[in-house]
Amino acid sequence: MPHNKIADRKGHQGWMKAEGPYFIFPGGGTMFPDGAIQYIQKLKQYLPISGGTIRTALDVGCGVASFGGYLLKEDILTMSFAPRDSHKSQIQFALERGIPAFLAMLGTHRLPFPAHVFDLIHCSRCLVPFTAYNGSYMIEMDRLLRSGGYFVISGPPVQWPKQEKEWTDLQDLAHTLCYELVIIDGNTAIWKKPSNNSCFALKSVPGPTLCDEHDDPKVAWYVPLKDCISQFPSLKEKENSLVELPKWPSRLNEPPQRAADIKNFLDIFKADTRRWQRRVTYYKNVLNLKLGSSSVRNVLDMNAGFGGFAAALIADPVWIMNVVPAYTINTLAVIYDRGLIGVYHDWCEAFSTYPRTYDFIHAIGIESLITDLSRGGNRCSLVDLMIEMDRILRPEGTVVVRDTPKVIDRVAKIASAIRWSTEVYDTEPESNRKEKLLVATKQFWTLSSISG
Repeated sequence: MPHNKIADRKGHQGWMKAEGPYFIFPGGGTMFPDGAIQYIQKLKQYLPISGGTIRTALDVGCGVASFGGYLLKEDILTMSFAPRDSHKSQIQFALERGIPAFLAMLGTHRLPFPAHVFDLIHCSRCLVPFTAYNGSYMIEMDRLLRSGGYFVISGPPVQWPKQEKEWTDLQDLAHTLCYELVIIDGNTAIWKKPSNNSCFALKSVPGPTLCDEHDDPKVAWYVPLKDCISQFPSLKEKENSLVELPKWPSRLNEPPQRAADIKNFLDIFKADTRRWQRRVTYYKNVLNLKLGSSSVRNVLDMNAGFGGFAAALIADPVWIMNVVPAYTINTLAVIYDRGLIGVYHDWCEAFSTYPRTYDFIHAIGIESLITDLSRGGNRCSLVDLMIEMDRILRPEGTVVVRDTPKVIDRVAKIASAIRWSTEVYDTEPESNRKEKLLVATKQFWTLSSISG
């Protein structure tokens, strides 16, 4: 970690400061040097931040994620992301603070999130050229923003000196997208996304057009950015709009309409919710895992399904990164509609985070994460996958793997080779007992301790 580079460059803006041997985080940012609390109070004048209407947010170019960190007090769960740029390890600091964060950047491909899932998208001096490249970056934000959701930009180019053209272009593009301007307050602009496609049918000005019916906005893994506007959800999915969606926390256990096409989804969803409540109770009471304690804050669920594991932990002082494998049934939008967060990922690749950033990793059906569903066999090695898990996990962190006895035996052998201590348990009594549970702890060791 490049220790005090951010403190040296951004300390005057309240990002972080060095005090003796420690770093402190005053909660500031480039556009809110006096602290995120005051800035959020300003936004509250124009946005329904309190009351459960806004639950999922995306913070673009988040710095050390103070904005998302302070929104937690409002029961808003923010996916904060930034690249590893001249500010070095800003996301690493965010994760060290226990704030949800992800290493990413706007480039040539869609971000690894489904369509229409964020209630609020925020950029505070993120310096993203939203109008460049035929507006493709702004259009990507539009793909991610829920119907009726809010888009906030603070800083350039909003009423910024010497950026009059960029500011005019941004307003024109927002108008083309049929966004309603809520307010311009100093260098902060807030827009509201429309709830349907009707505005586009009336437009005669040149600009981005609606994507054709062959575009699937939900698909995002290695999909190039597009300069056409993703179509709104169908009428049967209208309850996905911010206006119609149940408020938090009611939405956590409401079956999302987005998955209504799945046969018997209502029964499947309710059964899955009950199943994970039983399993988490078993994990805590019988396996004595540290879930719910101060030892566990950052949790990674490698195969999240409908987000049942995260939902069962909602009362605990944790946040869960729900990962939906890119080549399985796409349930990530359901997770967001429940008021949880997550990403798409292929576990044959490295996960986009820094080393030693998660306290607890949960994996159900670990071998399925590397299985080639079309041709059979494995797409990559289980050894490679577990080495990547070891990279992500903090020393003395916990891994729970749930799979068949045969797979658990293989996992246990690899775990021993990478110096995890392991125990194997039966599953909870209500299960069919066709699976086993492996609980592993990553040991704290150094090269000098094993060479002596």
